[in-house]
Amino acid sequence: MKVLVTGVKGQLGHDVVNELIRKNHTPIGVDIEEMDITDSASVSQVIKEAAPDAVIHCAAWTAVDAAEDEDKQAKVHLVNGTGTKNIAQVCKELDIKMMYISTDYVFDGQGTDPWKPDCKAYKPLNVYGQSKLEGELAVSEALSKYFIVRIAWVFGKNGNNFIKTMLKVGKNHDKLTVVNDQVGTPTYTFDLARLLVDMIETEKYGYYHATNEGGYISWYEFACEIFRQACALGHKEYAPENLAVLPVTTAEYGISKAARPFNSRLDKSKLTENGFTPLPVWQDALARYLQEINEQE
Repeated sequence: MKVLVTGVKGQLGHDVVNELIRKNHTPIGVDIEEMDITDSASVSQVIKEAAPDAVIHCAAWTAVDAAEDEDKQAKVHLVNGTGTKNIAQVCKELDIKMMYISTDYVFDGQGTDPWKPDCKAYKPLNVYGQSKLEGELAVSEALSKYFIVRIAWVFGKNGNNFIKTMLKVGKNHDKLTVVNDQVGTPTYTFDLARLLVDMIETEKYGYYHATNEGGYISWYEFACEIFRQACALGHKEYAPENLAVLPVTTAEYGISKAARPFNSRLDKSKLTENGFTPLPVWQDALARYLQEINEQE
């Protein structure tokens, strides 16, 4: 199968291309240099020339706080909304399947119940969430052969993420505060890529949620486990006697530009119902990831 992957320089696009190669598919990885998704003519030309069997659309504006800046908002909507619509239109024309990577940010993050994949109670709290919802609607309105996969708390080798931030900040401080009232589950792009390729090989279309297994945690609990595992790998600067990690509320932590959801719990039961293998537990994903970046250093 020939699959066009957008956002190949990002954390997820990079891993998806590698997984397609591993499974003997033919990936065509593009980023802004090869295809500007905000330019419908560019999108049409590149996809039609590539003539893929499917598109996995990973490219997105993901800088959540920067998206709130007044001078950037139009660009965010253009990339995540219009850009996705441009791709969906060409997929419709060519009658090929499309996978769109979305986010729990399309919901308002209230309550404690896990969000169901087919829930339509959209209520984004910020510009990023609103723009990703525009992308979802563009795909679902244009196509019948689509996968919309919502993910949360993403980390991978290619790019910045919470784990890298914690390790960096933890090196230079003896005390850290991390929010304890935002709850979700991390998603390792390496594990997610395997699932996405498994999915694109099928016709089991629709909305899905995908994160690692292992239960719901707060960012504070995630940080504690990051430091515990890093310490076990020999990085003693993260040991409890050298680094105190303190839980705080979102209100105590201070206002970030973009409002964040408190409840990022995603119900993933639809994966097993449709015969897909769930991702490994996040604790194991974290261990493999730390080992990987440890070896790189």
